[in-house]
Amino acid sequence: MGALRRPESRSPAVTAVHPTLLPAPRRVPPALFAVVAAVGLAVSAWGVHDRTTWFLETVWALAGLPLVVLLWRRFPLTGLLCGLLTVHALVLAVGGHYTYAQVPLGDWVRDTFGLDRNPYDRFGHLMQGFVPAVLVRELLSRTSPLRGSRWLAPLTVCACLAFSACFELLEWLAAEIGGHGADAFLATQGDVWDTQWDMFCALIGAVLSVLLLSRVHDRQLRSLPGRPSPSGTE
Repeated sequence: MGALRRPESRSPAVTAVHPTLLPAPRRVPPALFAVVAAVGLAVSAWGVHDRTTWFLETVWALAGLPLVVLLWRRFPLTGLLCGLLTVHALVLAVGGHYTYAQVPLGDWVRDTFGLDRNPYDRFGHLMQGFVPAVLVRELLSRTSPLRGSRWLAPLTVCACLAFSACFELLEWLAAEIGGHGADAFLATQGDVWDTQWDMFCALIGAVLSVLLLSRVHDRQLRSLPGRPSPSGTE
């Protein structure tokens, strides 16, 4: 009779990585995003360069934050969108506090890289396409037949570019009403092509957002309670 074999012992490292034993990743509470955005806006309102400019730059966040909170039970947003909206609110808050042409970080970038203008305005308009692209994509995916359609991406980009064009029209209206007092809000910094550059930056931001974040966004959309998963068919 052969010798009894001792049962093979498994390495603790092998059992530790079993997928069913791994804890689920913790999600950031949605309320935390709202608190960060609200605190950022409140802090930016203290000692502002120009009160009117601050309001015009941050009005989107001031209106959007309470709207998201009020509609949360009926229409909760994905964590990706909440995080991006919070970052965008902080970008607007910084631009409103200093005015876009005088943000210290932008001055540092200009001086370090030998640029001819403060680039924070360009960054702000890049975000104007990058963040709304996820917002538009989420709204279209959840409220229209475009979920899973090939038209979702191009229509998302078109919507962001249209919003950017409307924003430029609002800037033009502010310049007509405020005259030289609207210069801080316009932040053209002497560039006659500033309007075209702003819309182009928003277009680039929207395209990058769709290309980089669509898969992550789809996974989070599928995890929303009571939401059917996006299909791959038109």
